[in-house]
Amino acid sequence: MQISGQPVPIDWDAVQSWLGLTLPADYKALAAHGPLDIGEFVWLHVPCSQPDRFDYGDWLSDTHRFARISSRHQGIEVPQFHPAPGGLFAWGTTRASQDLFWDTSVSADPDLWPVVVFDRRNHTDPWVNCGMPLADLLDVVVGEGLRLNGGRSLGPLPATARRTAFLSDAVAWTPPSPPPPEDPFRRAAATTGTGLDALVQLVPPPATPYLGSRRWEELFVELGTRLPSDYVTLMSHYGAGCWGEFLRFFTPLDPAKYPAHATDYLDGYSRLRVSFPEFHSFAVWPEHGGFLPFANSIDGDILGWLTAGDPDEWPLAIVPRHDREGPPLPYGLITTLLEWLRGNFSSAGLSGLDEDDDVLQFAVFEPWTTESHW
Repeated sequence: MQISGQPVPIDWDAVQSWLGLTLPADYKALAAHGPLDIGEFVWLHVPCSQPDRFDYGDWLSDTHRFARISSRHQGIEVPQFHPAPGGLFAWGTTRASQDLFWDTSVSADPDLWPVVVFDRRNHTDPWVNCGMPLADLLDVVVGEGLRLNGGRSLGPLPATARRTAFLSDAVAWTPPSPPPPEDPFRRAAATTGTGLDALVQLVPPPATPYLGSRRWEELFVELGTRLPSDYVTLMSHYGAGCWGEFLRFFTPLDPAKYPAHATDYLDGYSRLRVSFPEFHSFAVWPEHGGFLPFANSIDGDILGWLTAGDPDEWPLAIVPRHDREGPPLPYGLITTLLEWLRGNFSSAGLSGLDEDDDVLQFAVFEPWTTESHW
């Protein structure tokens, strides 16, 4: 197999120390040329990073979490994943939505770890233990191909390997520093307390919330209405930013951002409402009771209010990107945010935590500090 492209340097001592594992020798030999696109189909991921596109540690954690959650949703036995002793450990993916792991429980010798395939498209029997280590698997895949469950196959593939195109500017990856000692008050707030006090304890606000340059009263005049008090309170504490690495609150006091983003979105929603009224049931602000957005998700879901009556009584509603609109949410904004971060609440367009997730890992807020954000 001919390999082309410049490699990314890897400090294997630092990486393996951070993982608490010694990785297979055949993988490290290939990774010395990587990250690689093998046979124009298999992506062999290596410890590297590329800003806003790839971080090895994040990819590893996200891949393990996705396979765990998918297995649970499909009603099949949920495997153990690294860092659990003997857990599955991801090393790559394919263009056909398969994730590639080693089974580290088989042997203390990493060179004997067999490859295991998780086929995301197979919703009844997605796991396949290939029974062979990485180098042997690649020989099979590039040769006759590997049969998967459900009549699918992995390969045969061209005998090529080149630098992964979407990681063309990847650089060396540095393992993250050990996390600080856990804050017992944050841990307590993950299960106890209510309202803003509990939210502030769970997710400490930034020292300088970023809101924009104008005053609330100017925004209210432009909108022709004041906004709910709990929203103003929340934003005054936290400002614009992203909650739980998922839910993004528009910058409220920057006229170039809000209500400009809301207006742009509602223009599109209004057109869809005419063409597909069965899927777009909300009236549109400034109609009476119309939907007025103030946040969106990284997946394109939209969070807003139904604007009838006293703003402090406006119910929250979600326009999901991949689901039907549901009824208004049962809680106000701060309670919804708090219980969602705790893993106690979810809805279409606002997915919840898995039962094995650590609340403190996801109960985070990334504040925005520049005008480059929403």
